[in-house]
Amino acid sequence: MTRTLAFVGSKWTPLVIFRLRSGAKRYSELLQLLPGISPKTLADRLQTLEGEGLLTRTVHPDKPPRVEYALTERGRGLSDILDTIAEWAVT
Repeated sequence: MTRTLAFVGSKWTPLVIFRLRSGAKRYSELLQLLPGISPKTLADRLQTLEGEGLLTRTVHPDKPPRVEYALTERGRGLSDILDTIAEWAVT
């Protein structure tokens, strides 16, 4: 439980998950949707979320290559939990 709370409680993780709820996004889209996040921090968060099985990284063989990030089923489940936490916080 402590590990999960530390993971979810990091500054940008919930916001990245929130922005991916509406569908797959490219790296540049996420940078625009998350004002204040540095490119390195975003890359680190995406890599961590992928490693935890919360999102997928899909490389499309276009010229130049197009990479999209999307929540997995597990990531959508965490998104629901974050909704519950947000509701609790405002009551």
